[in-house]
Amino acid sequence: MKGSDVHALNDHDLVERLKQAREEAFSLRFRHATGELENTAGLRGARRDVARLLTVAHQRGIDLQKELR
Repeated sequence: MKGSDVHALNDHDLVERLKQAREEAFSLRFRHATGELENTAGLRGARRDVARLLTVAHQRGIDLQKELR
């Protein structure tokens, strides 16, 4: 996901996309640990997506602790 795409999201969609990105990153880490993951480049991309979404959320002042409950 590009930075311009992340900046174009509204707050609600940003939080939802963050939830999805975290689930995807967890799934990739789990598959890597069990030896099922063939393309490990996806791990790096997933981590970067989470970081990019978190950065924009912090810039906007979104209370993620409250939103992610």
